[in-house]
Amino acid sequence: MTVRAPGPPALGLRERKKQRTRDALIRVALELFTEQGYERTTVDEIVDAVEVSQRTFFRYFSSKEEVAFAVQRMVEEEFVRSLALRPPEEGPLDAMRNAVLGSWDSVGEVIDRIVPVDLYLRTFLMIESTPALLAVHLRLSSEMEEGVARLLAEREGLDVDADPRPRIAVAAFCGVMRVTGQIWGKGTDPTLEGIRNLTERYLDQLGPALAPHWRGPRTGV
Repeated sequence: MTVRAPGPPALGLRERKKQRTRDALIRVALELFTEQGYERTTVDEIVDAVEVSQRTFFRYFSSKEEVAFAVQRMVEEEFVRSLALRPPEEGPLDAMRNAVLGSWDSVGEVIDRIVPVDLYLRTFLMIESTPALLAVHLRLSSEMEEGVARLLAEREGLDVDADPRPRIAVAAFCGVMRVTGQIWGKGTDPTLEGIRNLTERYLDQLGPALAPHWRGPRTGV
């Protein structure tokens, strides 16, 4: 049985209004970014569409860059929360695999609450094709991977700066996740179930891919 962290406490009316405003800013910003380009979209256009002030925008986000990655950051945070709850007897790669696959239901809720899945997919492709955002994406991914490596090291009772295994395991795992995301983005099944199934299939190949030799029988992808 997968143990999930308790959900957040119920929000009051004021907090719900703030959450709706934040979600609307994300949704409108991503629509504009994917329709007319990230660099062509201004903060003024975003706030005009939501009918709020620039001051309100900057109360929630420090920049266009931050809002562009808002949903992705929430998805990554859900994975880290799920990983922190995995049973200690699971090995590092199994813990990461089970965390990412086990968190898809809650990830779907996070995405659906804010944006349609097809917009999430279009945002992913937009980030991949926008040099300025791709550079930020790689930096944020590196920071997330370092945090996960330290979490794994703590689970295993290791010094992450003395033992290279946590960072190596995370690098291999996240490499598979990046490839999976790219293939999903170019594929014909733009659903969360589609990326979940693709992720599971590719993670199943991580062990065989690290085998000494690739000749001979192999499991299908």
